[in-house]
Order: sequence, then structure tokens, then C-alpha cells
Amino acid sequence: MDYLEIVGGGSLSGEVEISGAKNSALPILASALLCKNPLRIKNLPDVADVKTLAKLLEHLGSEMQWVSPNELLIASDRIIHTKAVYDIVRKMRASILVLGPLLSRFGKCEVSLPGGCAIGARPVDLHIKAMEKMGAEISIEGGYIIAKASSGLKGSDIVFDKITVTGTENVLMAAALAKGVTRIVNAAKEPEVIQLCEILQKAGVEIEGIGSNELCVRGTNGELLDFKEINVIADRIEAGTYLCAGAITNSSITLKNVSPHHLEAVVGKLQEIGFTIETTSNTLKILPSHKRNAFEIITTEYPGFPTDMQAQFMALASQCEGSSFIEERLFENRFMHVSELQRLGANISLRGNVAKITGGERLIGADVMATDLRASSALILAGLVAEGNTQVHRIYHLDRGYERLEEKFSTLGAQIRRLKEK
Repeated sequence: MDYLEIVGGGSLSGEVEISGAKNSALPILASALLCKNPLRIKNLPDVADVKTLAKLLEHLGSEMQWVSPNELLIASDRIIHTKAVYDIVRKMRASILVLGPLLSRFGKCEVSLPGGCAIGARPVDLHIKAMEKMGAEISIEGGYIIAKASSGLKGSDIVFDKITVTGTENVLMAAALAKGVTRIVNAAKEPEVIQLCEILQKAGVEIEGIGSNELCVRGTNGELLDFKEINVIADRIEAGTYLCAGAITNSSITLKNVSPHHLEAVVGKLQEIGFTIETTSNTLKILPSHKRNAFEIITTEYPGFPTDMQAQFMALASQCEGSSFIEERLFENRFMHVSELQRLGANISLRGNVAKITGGERLIGADVMATDLRASSALILAGLVAEGNTQVHRIYHLDRGYERLEEKFSTLGAQIRRLKEK
């Protein structure tokens, strides 16, 4: 098993290329199940989650041709299985995304209950209820979601009790081949959802309300889709993480291949803290600040402050003046990184779903353990400013969502290397 060793205390400088968005790549890959022609996907991030879903699609019968680590040609016209097996699905919660397209195309499927980061309950109930509303009969047996729609899925009004990104994406893909119109109320508005909508629309699905919280999808009544070449959008969470790296080390870093309008909440918060952010159509540059102010954050759905940036900003708060407050409203168990940051010397106290971080404390390198994907990046950020050596263990979490992270940080001047556990 690998770990990362970081020697802290240095500054960073230079440029970093942002990879394609993992959270856009995954639903795009799943949507290939709806496609009648070979599909070329570019700017895929070379991360474990993408490889896991590609492996699942290959198991189902898709033919894969990797042109490069970031470009895939996939043909799904000869699917031979409709069972998403536990051995693959257990590695990643987003595997649930095959439920909608498999059920819509074949009228039946079995999908293992998913795995992945242990952040809150993340129930699949919303997905199941939506498919039942569209005419599916669903049971859970032996750890599998067993779904049948012998007469095909039918358009319906889907009203989500709470906003769900993967739930919205699953219903979009299910509705694409369904009969009639599906209305999705309280739909997610994340850029990754918007890209999926635009891809389906270009492939022949009528969709209204893209970018709003109400989507109307007119299905093709079983006719497979004609996809065009796809370029995955830039990863806004990876971009935000590197902005935080510049902020916590008080350095100047330029991010290339970004979509600044997807990062308005993050950039706005960094400006509030005291940083100047220079923006072009596809770059962001953070400049050092003579003073870093304390701040308050409440995580919420897009376009609000993303929960996937909460841990990174908690690390940053340890270097700001005064007390910062972070309230986590989306997941009930997303402060698992607190105890590890405390091991490095961060002054953090918890009260329910609110964390108070008192800045100005000196961080000292130590052995720490990653508990989930974004927590691992927060520990690396803290390690960049901690005195001495920090060793971050269980970085398989990190590899699920960050492409070549230690290489990119090394290019910026960080002293970081990947080592094998003894």
C-alpha cells in the first residue's frame, strides 16, 4: 500500500493543468449504455473511479479501446449482461449510475448495493423510488437491487425530497429512452449534471430547463441514441484544491484548463479571506495575501459552497487569523478529517455539524490517515505548511479522484513523494 511523504514549509509557484472532472466522467461513461454507435470520450481523468466504472461496463459487454490514459473509444451495442456485480460495484458508490440506463434499455437489471467513501448514509432510496414511479418493480435481495420494467419505463413526475446529483443523473438517463415525458422537480444544477443534459440533448433527447431545478425530458421510446464526441469538463473540485494549496502556502499559482464560472463560490470565499484571483476564460491565478482573514462557510448544493471543498478550507482556516466556522449541511458524517488535522496541531472543536477552527496555530508534521477522498487532499494541504515530515497513509482514497497529484505538486515546487508501506 502506498503513502505520501511531504516535507512542509516551502512555497509553491508555477502552473498546473486541471484534469477532467471525475464527477462528470462517471455519468458520461454510464450514459454510453444508451448509445448505438461507438463513442469517443476525451479529457477523462486517469483516476481509479473512472477505471472502476470502465471495468464494470466492460463486464456488461462494452468494448473498450483506450487511445490514451485520458481518451476512450467505447462501443456498447453488444451488451451481454445486465447484472452489475458486487466485486466491482463495492469499490465505488457512483456505480449506481448504471441502474437507470440498464433498466431503460433492457427493461431489467440487477445492481449491487454500492460502496465508496464512508460519508454519511448516501441512501439509494431516492433512485429506487424514482424508478418505481416510472413503472419499475424493484426489490432488494441478497445485497442487490433487482429491477424489472417488462413494458418499459414510462415518463412520470419525479419530485425529489432533497437534491441529489446522482439521483438526477440516473433519472435523466432512464428518462432518455422512456416513453413519454418525465418531469424532474428539485433537480440538481451542478455543472456535471448540465453537461450530461447537453450530451443527451445533442444525442437526440428533448430536454427543457437545463440549468434549472426543473427538467422536462421527452424520451425516445426505446430508440438508442446517437452520441457525438465528448470532452469532459474541467474538474472544479481539483481546481479548488490547487487554489487552496496556493492559499495555505501563500503562494502564486496559475491553474490552466479551468472553467472559472464553475468556481464562483470558492473564488468568492478566497477573495473574502483576502486573496486576489486573476481570471481569464480558462485560467485562474491566485496571488499571495499580506493578511488572511477568518471566514464562515455553510456547505450547500451548487451554486452554493461545495461540500467537496469543505475539508480543504478547514485546513486553510488553520492558517488564517481568528476563528473560522464551517457548517456541513449535506452529509452528517463529513468531519472525519478533523481528528487527523488535530494530530498535526490544528485547533478545531466540533459542535454538531459545525466546526470552529482557531487559526494561527503552528502545524507539526506527523503520521496521518486519510478517511475519504477530499479528507486526503486536506491532509496534504496541511502537510505543505507543517514543520518537518508529514506522512499521509491510505491514499487509495486520493487515487479515486485526483490524477497524478504528487507529480503536479512536485512541478509546483512541493517536496512530496509516493512511497510503499513497509
